[in-house]
Amino acid sequence: MQMLCKASSAVASFPCSRVRSGQCLWPGMRQLCLRKGLVYGFMRLLSTPFKTLRGASRSLRVAEFCSVSNMSSSLQIELVPCLRDNYAYLLHDAETGTVGVVDPSEAVPIIDTLSRKNWNLTYILNTHHHHDHTGGNAELKARYGAKVIGSGIDKDRIPGIDIVLKDGDKWMFAGHEVRVIETPGHTRGHISFYFPGSGAIFTGDTLFSLSCGKLFEGTPEQMHSSLQRIMSLPDGTNVYCGHEYTLSNSKFALSIEPKNEALRLYAAHVTQLRNKGLPTIPTTLKTEKACNPFLRTSSTEIRQALDIPATMNEAEALGVIRRAKDNF
Repeated sequence: MQMLCKASSAVASFPCSRVRSGQCLWPGMRQLCLRKGLVYGFMRLLSTPFKTLRGASRSLRVAEFCSVSNMSSSLQIELVPCLRDNYAYLLHDAETGTVGVVDPSEAVPIIDTLSRKNWNLTYILNTHHHHDHTGGNAELKARYGAKVIGSGIDKDRIPGIDIVLKDGDKWMFAGHEVRVIETPGHTRGHISFYFPGSGAIFTGDTLFSLSCGKLFEGTPEQMHSSLQRIMSLPDGTNVYCGHEYTLSNSKFALSIEPKNEALRLYAAHVTQLRNKGLPTIPTTLKTEKACNPFLRTSSTEIRQALDIPATMNEAEALGVIRRAKDNF
């Protein structure tokens, strides 16, 4: 998979370079790795033109956005900024022309992108019921006749739901298998959509880069279990979450684990991206395992920083870390 970006004077792709330890810290589709604070990458010119998202600067002051193409599975994933810091994702099957959108918080940015590409919309996938993930459902369904897909637990809270899914279900998006994983904690009916053939998971507000969602309807035990289920997927899995929170999350993560070298490098990388107006998403599970404090509940440094006893289990420790993050 490649991240395809349109720059002002040249179009380049960046295959993975590796840090000294051999671990590639950065998302598989952006592949910008750092060594001693310097960005390394191999650049080659691409022969096909790429477009940036229209209207991105309106919502996130983003000057350049990227279309993500998964060449191996024919599934294209395009990030669409919405509201102040939300991300929706357009899914396009290049072979059949089938198009879906994940978590459309508002309709206008989605309609603008679909119109620009001359695409129709077939499916609306919702990870959970919150309005900033479902606010565009009704207008998009009325305009395109798209089918709304969500958790059966939230069937009474997701606007316009047509297709009800549960944990363990396998659903097909065009020719792409989608596995449904129940990931409660943020909400009781939260689900994540995993595309194994594309190496991509849409985690909504369960897993963010360097954080997890607030526990509005669930418990630390539920969130810990949900994160462990996501972490059982291959390390190279690309994570598409619901918000651009990574920079602020990095500040909290560094405050409780400042000696984590992988985290320091990643935080510097994130700062560079945001200074350029670029998204930090997708991340990878490998990056998150190395850097995300909510996946590092056994870290001695984190436990000492937050006075978490060694006898406290990992779910309880996650609860302490979540409370500390809420008050940060």
